[in-house]
Amino acid sequence: MHKPLRDVLDGKRQAVPPVWMMRQAGRYLPEYMAVRKTVGSVLDLCFTPKFAAEVTLQPIRRFGFDAAILFSDILVIPHALGRSVRFETGEGPKLEPLNDPGAMMALRGTADDAVLAPIYETIRLVKAELPAPVTFLGFCGAPWTVATYMVAGHGTPDQAPARLFAYRHPEAFARLIDVLVETSTNYLVRQLRAGVDAVQIFDTWAGILPPHEFQRWCIAPTRRIVAYVRRAVPGAKIIGFPRGAGSNLKRYVEDIEIDAVGLDWMVDLDFARDAIQRRRPVQGNLDPLALRAGGAALDRSVDAILESLAGGPFIFNLGHGILPDTPVAHVEQMLKRVRNYPGR
Repeated sequence: MHKPLRDVLDGKRQAVPPVWMMRQAGRYLPEYMAVRKTVGSVLDLCFTPKFAAEVTLQPIRRFGFDAAILFSDILVIPHALGRSVRFETGEGPKLEPLNDPGAMMALRGTADDAVLAPIYETIRLVKAELPAPVTFLGFCGAPWTVATYMVAGHGTPDQAPARLFAYRHPEAFARLIDVLVETSTNYLVRQLRAGVDAVQIFDTWAGILPPHEFQRWCIAPTRRIVAYVRRAVPGAKIIGFPRGAGSNLKRYVEDIEIDAVGLDWMVDLDFARDAIQRRRPVQGNLDPLALRAGGAALDRSVDAILESLAGGPFIFNLGHGILPDTPVAHVEQMLKRVRNYPGR
């Protein structure tokens, strides 16, 4: 069965670019909020297959996106490593800080498969109901990004606690990265074997690293994950998303054998077309605030992206996750604009 997004990952341009949105199963949808009231916390939802499958499918039923992305969270990996993880309303995730070099060197090296088993069950439930043309995406957080939360115990504006720790204790920090490379690889392999069609590696905090550290903590670990996943699952399709990478994007796609790269909304479209899309299919990169704004500003933003990138292998997406207060009507406007683009 023809899957437009999966075809783009094979390097094939589509006349109508396939579309999905990061965080498309989320708080902007009333049906999602109804499920949340039933289940409780985000973590509870991640580990309740019946409801996680339901919210994964909700945006497909409503909008007909070309991809469904597994409902989960990048912090299920620290949870499966035995670290305390909780989500507090309005405050984001809270973890037990891992900021002692000795504790980091002693960190358990493998995730508890029993903890992650409900996620693989969610994949099987979604796969049974997903329309055949829709690509099913799994994902994980990149080691650097997951490590930043583990060190600080929460998100910060510039993730300074992890950056400082990596400078002061590089051997201990490298141990944490090694553990996350191994556990993330196994996690992605299990997702692919459970039934997802492709996976995305989210490096949300890649852009805060200077060039040398970007190579060490972003590129090198991600390259290892991609190689290990492909060794276990030959032909596995993998999207990388190093948010904020800027000019480092060129090195990222040169050094990592990903099948496509996600672009954040700050990436210049000419640079994306000329320096990146010639090497890899690209995905992105609508500003989530333009989607929230709607109206003529949204139309202009969609058109500019399509005019620059739709001539090659391209997946339309946001440059980061959809904002919770985005009107559903604006998502409908965006989809109509993409699917009726005259340049096809």
